[in-house]
Amino acid sequence: MKILFVSAEVAPLTKVGGLADVVGSLPAELTKRGHDARIIVPKYGFTDYSGYALRTVVENIVVFSLGQYRKARVESMQLEGITVYLVAEATLTNSLSVYGEGEVERFFVFCNAVSEALPYLGWSPDVVHCHDWHTALVPLLLHDRCPGCRSVLTIHNVKYQGNFDEYTMSRSGLSRYWQAGLAGGPPIPWNFMAQGALWAHQINTVSENYAREILTPEQGYGMQDLLQFRKDSLTGIINGLGDEEYDPAADGLIAAVYSARDTGGKRVNKEALQKEAGLAANPDIPLAGMVSRLDEQKGMDIITGALPALLADTDMQFVFLGNGKDYYERGLKDLEARFPHNVKAFITFDNRLAHLIYAGSDLFLMPSQWEPCGLGQMIAMKYGTVPVVRKTGGLADTVPNLSSELRKGSGFVFDDYSANALAEALRMAAAAYRKTVAWEQVVKRIMQRDFSWKGPAEKYEIMYKKAWRRNEESS
Repeated sequence: MKILFVSAEVAPLTKVGGLADVVGSLPAELTKRGHDARIIVPKYGFTDYSGYALRTVVENIVVFSLGQYRKARVESMQLEGITVYLVAEATLTNSLSVYGEGEVERFFVFCNAVSEALPYLGWSPDVVHCHDWHTALVPLLLHDRCPGCRSVLTIHNVKYQGNFDEYTMSRSGLSRYWQAGLAGGPPIPWNFMAQGALWAHQINTVSENYAREILTPEQGYGMQDLLQFRKDSLTGIINGLGDEEYDPAADGLIAAVYSARDTGGKRVNKEALQKEAGLAANPDIPLAGMVSRLDEQKGMDIITGALPALLADTDMQFVFLGNGKDYYERGLKDLEARFPHNVKAFITFDNRLAHLIYAGSDLFLMPSQWEPCGLGQMIAMKYGTVPVVRKTGGLADTVPNLSSELRKGSGFVFDDYSANALAEALRMAAAAYRKTVAWEQVVKRIMQRDFSWKGPAEKYEIMYKKAWRRNEESS
């Protein structure tokens, strides 16, 4: 099967978040399984392409988008054996970031350019797999421009939908579609995501639990009625991890390699992390790490609420890495100032340090308010670091709660989104860490869990076939 991934970002070329990791690794697994998987992304002016051999595939395409005729071209390159197409157009190449100012216009142009370019690539996909709101207009545009194309939309985070106003709608030329095909159905929000959810042959999101959550008013963010309307075409598929980047037995960024058979290197990494963070290099003190964007989704408010009381009567250590909203950055720095022997906050992003935190921590914090899938908890478990998570989205699917004797389960799971619930989970984790023999068995057990793309890729194959059959039935 020929599958074209359409995305705003792809790792390691242009990476902002987990979306880039998915698009950078799932096509490789599908290729191993005998498919021809390729990727199409914008060509951003701020990305360094000097290390890649680019060739022009389509010299000149005229794209009519938001009331203007625009010139675009398509180039191609190889990214770790996968063909990647780059859409070059002034709106994209002049942008200063993937997201932010001008993003609605930028992705309107990108979606139009993708749909116009498909007939000229010299390669015709069986399925066009779109990712998140930035590409969600493509299923609608293909309906007119490529009626035989099958489309799939993956919703990575339903909260971000690509909303636009009446002025943008008037320039889009799409107003005639906005209520199409929904006789007796719910109203269609003015955003990209709504059209993808309406027109894609199949829809999925990135965990089974999140697929249920987005049908509710609490977590559907205005999309729940439309998604309920398409419920028969909606499924949940947990994300996988690329084997190459996250492997403690072959990770060149950590202080010592190790495996489930011999975990000795984990202690070396803990000591290295404690020293780099300026904390006491004591193997007996439980160390919790966190690598995250700093905002309310990731539980920063309950973290800053839980730690003062917790640190007043425990010797736990905490190392944070990430940046985000100013008040959460300040909140972590305030904790560091109050508890200099227990807390270190690195307000930045550093890939080497991220790997060291995964390898050197005993516990990994992910107390998310909501979490469609989450990759951090899976990476942590591959490194033998026990996650502390809230029971939501993909965290609920991937982290079964540890039993009291630690013989079953993978992490410490709490339900209520509150500082008290998080603090209680951390106290339980610290007590469990003292059970040295049982703890070592937990570390070895979670390191052997399979978070590869093999299982998810099989489910995507099934979904692609459903999209194919749905298109056949509707044609």
